[in-house]
Amino acid sequence: MKILLWVVVTPVVLLVLAVGLYFLWAIISGLIEGWREGSASDPEAEREAREAAERSAAMGLLPPERQHTELGFPDAPAVTVAMAAARAGDWKPAAELFDETAASRDWELRSRHAERLSEVAADDDAWLAAWEEARPDDPGAALLRARSSVRLAWNIRGAQRAQHTSREQFEGFHRTLARTRQEHARAAEVAVPGDPCPYVGAIWTAIGLGLPHEEMHRIWQEITSRAPYHYEAHYSALQYWCGKWRGSEELARAFAVKEAAQAPLGTLMRVFPLIAHFEHDSSDTTDVDRTPEMYAAVDAALADAAAADPDHPRLPEVRHLLGYYLNLQGRWEASAEQFRLVDGYVGTLPWNYRGDPAGEYCRVRDESVAKAAEAAQAASGGEGA
Repeated sequence: MKILLWVVVTPVVLLVLAVGLYFLWAIISGLIEGWREGSASDPEAEREAREAAERSAAMGLLPPERQHTELGFPDAPAVTVAMAAARAGDWKPAAELFDETAASRDWELRSRHAERLSEVAADDDAWLAAWEEARPDDPGAALLRARSSVRLAWNIRGAQRAQHTSREQFEGFHRTLARTRQEHARAAEVAVPGDPCPYVGAIWTAIGLGLPHEEMHRIWQEITSRAPYHYEAHYSALQYWCGKWRGSEELARAFAVKEAAQAPLGTLMRVFPLIAHFEHDSSDTTDVDRTPEMYAAVDAALADAAAADPDHPRLPEVRHLLGYYLNLQGRWEASAEQFRLVDGYVGTLPWNYRGDPAGEYCRVRDESVAKAAEAAQAASGGEGA
């Protein structure tokens, strides 16, 4: 009986083992498509994605490998020149940029210059030191010193979560960031009258050091008394009030809604409720993006963008977020139009929160373009029927 049972069971066991070994070999060798990525392939979905990408390419839109993932929009030629000169040790083109914005009182552009050139100074500040020596108490140099120290501090910390950041990184981060409080105070002391930019950078010091809400309120008063609708200031302040930093979802949403409600059309302030929503959205469906409140928020931001100065340096960032939410709401033509206006630069929300910014941007863009074309074709066919 035992022999008979063994004769019957053995082939079954060997068959199961053989099948298991085949699947293991197939997964390792990649023959079972999609298993190595943890999901089965969908030939139909792949075909649709390929056709959508081809439609975008036919419109002149760029593939993932040609998307710039560090910037959300291109630098002006003068900024490119100033950054290259600074890397070569020449501070004069940078100084000219700051002199121009001081004369024009274009605080939004001045803030953008500080953001870009601080990247260079954080890597090597010899050129900035030469500028400070040649022009003591120069408002532009003082502003850039404070902003570059903030960037240096965050570079030291790194972009990883706290549990993946070493004690040495945290110590260097806090030590460097602590000195920026004095540097921002110095920049404010010698600033061009009315310039809010020294206080804008101070928000990131407050975030990093965990300064109390009272200090943030003080900084905010300094900013809004000078420039009540400064985009970068609002973006930075919203980050402070987010739950991931020094506030909560409720505080972030309240801040965003209040600032959007009291701002004139064309200031781009109406995008901040969308950013507050994005920062705290942990859902895995589009239901939360298709509420009456979200439709109204997207419509308000669309009107704001349409009324804004076409040369506003932050308008492309707003268009990226609009294109994203219009896609989630199935408003394909409007979404595709926003993406058409900003294609080529994806280093901004929502893509810079993704592991593959260019790939994710192109996936969403291609879907909007394809669906918009399908809708237009259907409407045309309906009219001709």
